[in-house]
Amino acid sequence: MKPGKNSADRMTALDPERKRALFEATALPLTTALYNTALRLTGASADASDLVQETFLRAYRTFENFSLGTNCKAWLLTILYSVHINQRKRAQHAAISLPPEELDALLDQDAAGGAGGDERLPELDERWGPEVDSALKELAEPLRAAILLVDIEQLSYEEAAVALGWPVGTLRSRLFRARKRLFATLEGYARATGYLRKAVRPE
Repeated sequence: MKPGKNSADRMTALDPERKRALFEATALPLTTALYNTALRLTGASADASDLVQETFLRAYRTFENFSLGTNCKAWLLTILYSVHINQRKRAQHAAISLPPEELDALLDQDAAGGAGGDERLPELDERWGPEVDSALKELAEPLRAAILLVDIEQLSYEEAAVALGWPVGTLRSRLFRARKRLFATLEGYARATGYLRKAVRPE
């Protein structure tokens, strides 16, 4: 049997106490990372807390689907983003659905697109000032989500693409757009704070 299948089988056979202990040891230490991502997605502390709570509730209910030894953060962020999208749809009373090519054209109205941009943004961490959070809020949500999962939470392209429900090529393209816009907005701030000594503008 494959390793992932063995892990999943063992999870299915867990008694409730063992399941709870494993969940507390594996998932709960990631609370801060989930909250930070939720806060930057929602823009409000109360909404972020609700989003994290619902994420953990769903994760616990489906913990048998998680394969021990794999990336728990990626698994939880997949659930978190799904919950977030569903909450937004309910709040809007109707989901607006665009074909991928139309959405990318909309996101690309004032930035040149491309499939490049493989370099992660430098030193994205908790030392940011409010300028960075403000710049993130100005991004369209798909672009912001791509930055949050890849450049902040350090998921691989493949893990982030799964979490967001996009092809890897779409993720790379949106990351390129997001990084280019952030660079344009934050270049002065990055130089002043020492994050960026020799800027290399995305082409």
